[in-house]
Amino acid sequence: MAPVHLSIDDFFTRLSSLFQSRRNSTHGTILLTQKRHPKPGYSNLIDPPVSSQYPSTSSATTTTIPPFADQALSSPLPLIIRASNGKSKERRVDKIKLSTVVQPDQLEPFFTRYAEVMKGGATALKKRDRSGRKKSTKAKKKGKGSGVTNGDKK
Repeated sequence: MAPVHLSIDDFFTRLSSLFQSRRNSTHGTILLTQKRHPKPGYSNLIDPPVSSQYPSTSSATTTTIPPFADQALSSPLPLIIRASNGKSKERRVDKIKLSTVVQPDQLEPFFTRYAEVMKGGATALKKRDRSGRKKSTKAKKKGKGSGVTNGDKK
């Protein structure tokens, strides 16, 4: 079964509701990922590099092979953006998965709106309680106070 990607407007609507549901609970996780999305059988390489790193006998210049063939693209690839509420296999029924594909010419307006949704979703975040870690760090520093000081040197 092929994955169904949402339209950009539907993606933002559901992402906002995902953040809202997280805001109403006491704990939870929202996972966000993005990566390039090549279409199946899609190849927009200019020419696969066939030159070597060594100078050829016919010319004095050296040519190099890009380490990855996908670095020689003739046009940018679309991005796939995914969001999930991070439920595990045991609670798969409750898992929410969202994804959308953003074309290269839509990236700037998409990320502007994406930033607004992220800022709105971040209002419910709580600061981590690091007071215990700070106390243990201070206690360790006090314990390291023994040693030779400048006045004790001969």
